[in-house]
Amino acid sequence: MGVNVSVVAIDAGNSKTDVALIGADGTVLSTARGGGFQPPYVGVEAALDVLAGALDEALAALPGPVGSVGSVRSVPSVGSVPSVGHVSACLANADLPVEEAELAEALEARGWGTSVQVRNDTFAILRAGVDEPRGVAVVCGAGINCVGMVPDGRTARFPAIGRISGDWGGGAGLAEEALWFAARAEDGRGEPTELARVLPGHFGLDSMYALIEALHRGTIPLTRRHELTPVLFATALAGDPVAGALVERLAQEVVAMASVALTRLGLLEEEAPVLLGGSVLAARHPQLNDRIAELLAARAPKAEVRVVSEPPVLGAALLGLDVTGAAPEVHRRLREQYA
Repeated sequence: MGVNVSVVAIDAGNSKTDVALIGADGTVLSTARGGGFQPPYVGVEAALDVLAGALDEALAALPGPVGSVGSVRSVPSVGSVPSVGHVSACLANADLPVEEAELAEALEARGWGTSVQVRNDTFAILRAGVDEPRGVAVVCGAGINCVGMVPDGRTARFPAIGRISGDWGGGAGLAEEALWFAARAEDGRGEPTELARVLPGHFGLDSMYALIEALHRGTIPLTRRHELTPVLFATALAGDPVAGALVERLAQEVVAMASVALTRLGLLEEEAPVLLGGSVLAARHPQLNDRIAELLAARAPKAEVRVVSEPPVLGAALLGLDVTGAAPEVHRRLREQYA
């Protein structure tokens, strides 16, 4: 007899993918980690192959012989091969409902389970941090995003695909803003700021001109710009007004997104969790997180603000259990294993 997997939970970000196989009683049967999920760059099928590799590894860790998802692209429910129920996939780059639908169709074609639900990966962070599907999460990592949900199935969300959708913030955006102000400070077009010294200094350079040249010519890869975000926060904490203004603006952006999501869901004047996630907010910079709490208290006095510490794959698994109608004790058993 094969092992019965009630939920296949997938949390796939740009840099890594986590898979957890969940039994009907909420037991974590096996887990695996794979590479990043980047359909805009490699195509949908190649991106799904990355998920298949992680799922194949998780299946291989189950007791007894199993089939190979990576090779046959399906999970039969016969013989000694596991019977797989619902696939709950929370995926980066699924920013719009139409993209979620397209990716769900592609996953259904792989035949990995009896049913499939695809959500943006921010929903996994939100669900991981709440005991019921109710609240708002703001994630600030490389970019910025916000989602909200309530038990009746209603959600609040933003396109969150950059400046064309009205976004400002995120680690990459903060680094670009810091470079902009530092460059103008050095050549005289802008007001003085310590950023003009500390940003190039981070890379062992003595001027913004040298840093601009290095980034432009590839001596320093553009992908290393994210290293400048902690430098920005340290400079703000030291009292630099330009750096401090950028941190203040990010706090305002986070609160604006959270407040709008709460309003859309009718939670603005109710007790509701507002969860902070992503590398920038999880770093708990006091100047940023304390200011977010202060500003949000004025907009939504009953909101409970906290940083999410639970892994997002737990959220994907809980969303899967929500769909299967699992009992509350099953949810609790699952959460206890990630405590």
